[in-house]
Amino acid sequence: MADADSRRKRKIAEITQALNTTPVDVAVLRRMAISEGGLLTDEIRCKVWPRLLNIPVESIPEQLEEVQRENNKDYNQVLLDVQRSLRRFPPGMPDEQREGLQEELIDIILRVLHKNPQLHYYQGYHDIVVTFLLVLGECLATALVEKLSTHHLRDFMDPTMDNTKHILNYLMPIIERVNPDVYDFMQQAEVGTIFALSWLITWFGHVLADFRHVVRLYDFFLACHPLMPIYFAAVIVLYREEEVLDCECDMAMLHHLLSQIPQDLPYETLISRAGDLFVQFPPSELAKEATQQHSLESPASTFEDVQSARRRRKEQLRPPQQQQQRNPVEVQRSSLAVVQPTARRIMRLAVMGLTVALGAAALAMVNSALEWAPKLDLLFP
Repeated sequence: MADADSRRKRKIAEITQALNTTPVDVAVLRRMAISEGGLLTDEIRCKVWPRLLNIPVESIPEQLEEVQRENNKDYNQVLLDVQRSLRRFPPGMPDEQREGLQEELIDIILRVLHKNPQLHYYQGYHDIVVTFLLVLGECLATALVEKLSTHHLRDFMDPTMDNTKHILNYLMPIIERVNPDVYDFMQQAEVGTIFALSWLITWFGHVLADFRHVVRLYDFFLACHPLMPIYFAAVIVLYREEEVLDCECDMAMLHHLLSQIPQDLPYETLISRAGDLFVQFPPSELAKEATQQHSLESPASTFEDVQSARRRRKEQLRPPQQQQQRNPVEVQRSSLAVVQPTARRIMRLAVMGLTVALGAAALAMVNSALEWAPKLDLLFP
């Protein structure tokens, strides 16, 4: 307990020193956000999150422009989504306070969309915005959400889902490299990657019940490459190896299993593992396979196909896949084999996270990725 308290104080001191340096030492802030425990408190996040997105706090206007809700093409859908977001607010919050925050949430979304007409609203966007609102307040959240929407989230806000599907296509190549057995089983079940869609486009905000876990992941994602959420999704699947291989090799059943994220995940271990896999298998190495994955997509590429597949499988179920008995200790060891975080690995992730000028799929395209990744390798030979 004393050691933990000492580490916490030391980390706070390092963050404070980095913030007070001229110019602000963003590399240190990224390392602090990635390392165990993340940024620790919302008070610290208010100071560090803007720096991670290269937003000078002093330039943020104190007075926000009025939002025109009438005749806004997105208003009705945003209103419906926000009205359904009750569970995203702290339990026990007075109704009047929650309703006021919901109004602010609507205004932030409409303000960003109005200012950036090239962006298209998607269901799940509000799950990300509400996280920033609860941590930062309306003014600061508006600035960060706008920057995030034109960078990290840019691909999800296209008129079509093509780029979102492309990012999802990175999931299976990562799993294949780490655990071919899980990969083969998922391919045989034709489960596809749609189960991870809500994870990706909400940065897990929609599927995690504990707000502390959500903001810890946001610390990590904001400090890293825009594709890091798909690496974290892969790590969750790999962590559940035993459950996956014990499931019936049936698309609908496996989709249902994977869609339900356990709430007791070892987050720090999985964050460390995701960072390791990103360094070991960078996007530039996976880009070609992710592009090819499109031709291998299963019928589970759409929600409608998941439903129709469920109906077909009820009529004709496959026999259960015979599984070899595995020692639970060995399973856990193989799934959780984590290289202990080192200053070198965390530094590398931090530097990779500095490149946020393009959307994730744009960074991942073969040409740009091959041009971009070697420059980083020069920094860490």
